[in-house]
Formats: sequence, structure tokens, C-alpha cells
Amino acid sequence: MKKFLLVVLILASFLMLAYQFQPVKKAVQTVAAVVETPSLVNKDSLTISTRVNVPYGYNRVDYAKGSFEEYLRNYKLKPFGSKIINYDNTNYFWQGGHIGILEIPVPKNGLQQCADALIRIRSEYLWDHNRKDEIGFEFTSGHYCSWSKYAEGYRPKINGNKVTFHKSATANHSKDNFYNYLNLIYMYSGTLSLYNELESIAAKDLQLGDMLIKGGSPGHIVMLCDEVVNENGDKLFLLFQGNTPAQSVHLVKNLEDNTISPWYRLNDDAVIPVSNYTFGSSKFVRFK
Repeated sequence: MKKFLLVVLILASFLMLAYQFQPVKKAVQTVAAVVETPSLVNKDSLTISTRVNVPYGYNRVDYAKGSFEEYLRNYKLKPFGSKIINYDNTNYFWQGGHIGILEIPVPKNGLQQCADALIRIRSEYLWDHNRKDEIGFEFTSGHYCSWSKYAEGYRPKINGNKVTFHKSATANHSKDNFYNYLNLIYMYSGTLSLYNELESIAAKDLQLGDMLIKGGSPGHIVMLCDEVVNENGDKLFLLFQGNTPAQSVHLVKNLEDNTISPWYRLNDDAVIPVSNYTFGSSKFVRFK
């Protein structure tokens, strides 16, 4: 009987010790996981594709030279550690959600907010690749405003939700006037207009340049700017965003999964936290 009690006491002691050290064990495992996960960020590089390494077992998806997809992947970045700057030249209050700042100016007028920044990037690509006739966007009212008509001198006359266009300015096809046109688009377009205007895309069909969008006031939008795939067909994406107030466009971290950050897994109808915003009841869209 005494031997039996002794065995029971010894087993109980081991169980108590194991329980006491369980939190320590978990902490050690967490630290080990972080240490063993190599950084996917190259701090010395100055483009999106060179700033971020490909995760083990994945390869970058090929896109044609000169395509919008390649344009995004090779977009220039400021030196690592550059801060997100607001339109009034102040630092954004939170600097913990990005790993790169895109080389795109932030106008002092405060108009270039989240959707506007992506509209600008798309428009500048079309301008630089001699596809200016494709530049055009709908206002929130649903009226289409093209660069080609604006360059010819047509301007909108807006009365509530009624919009008419009249030739009231001299023709001007200059780059400076192009940015005047974009300022007009920033004023009357946004996440809601893009949400209603653009084609919906299923997650399985996503490609670079597609966007995750929640339309509204406020809404939000981010753009896919790099893509990798493994042998099973599983894909990961990089995302960048502008924001409100108007600020530096930045390449975001994945704050939910540091084993693949800054890469993201994207699924239909998922709740997707992106930097300082969480997408729910949103959809993927593609520029025309």
C-alpha cells in the first residue's frame, strides 16, 4: 500500500511540474518559430519585386514585359525605413504596418486618398504606354469622364446627381493638364464608384492589378502588386494601399501571419485584415 501511494505521489509531482512549465514550453516554441522563419524582406532593394523574397516552395508568376502587371511588380520604392507621410508633410500616426513606400508623390491638396492613389497609378501606366484613350472613370453619380474629352476642353457641370459636359476650355493635352484631370476624378470618384463600376473577380482568377475593395463612405481599397504560386497551385499576393488622409502609398505587412508576411492568402468572402483596416463584405475588382 505504501509503495502504491509513493508511486501515485511521484506521478502527481511530475504532472504538476509539466503543467507549471507548459507556458514556458509554449513561449519557447513561439520564439523558435519566429527565429526559424527567415525574413522575406530585403532592406537594400528599391523595387517591389526585389524588396520581397519568394517564400520557400513558391515561384513568381510570369507576366508579359510592358504589361500593367510587370509595371506594378517593378514599381520603385523609397529606401527601407522611409516613413508614411501625410499630404500636409506630417508623419502618419502609425508606422508599424508597412515594409516599403512607393515612389509616388502625395499632392498637398489632400485629394489623393485610397482609391485616388490607385486610379493615379493605373492612369500613369496608360499614359506612359501610349494608351491615353483608355483613361477614364465614372463619377459616383455613374457619369463617365474620360481624359480624351477633358483634354479637348470638355468640363462637367454638376447639379446634384445630374452631370452634363460642355466644351468650356481650350484643348490642352499636356501632362500638367492630365494631373488637373486626375484632381477632378479624385473629387467625384472613389471607392463607391469603383465598387459599382468595375468587374467583379473571383479569388481563384486574381492577377496583379486586381483590387480588394469595400465601397462606401468610408470604404477602402488595396491593389495586388506581386504574385507567387507553388506546385499545388496555391497563390500568395503582395498588397499596397493609399489611405485617408491622403498619404504615401505603401506596401503593407501581413500582421496576421508573420510566417509569410508581407505575402497574403486571399479568398472569396473572407475577413481580411490589411494594415489598419479589416475587409469584410467586400469583393475583388479589376480595371477595364
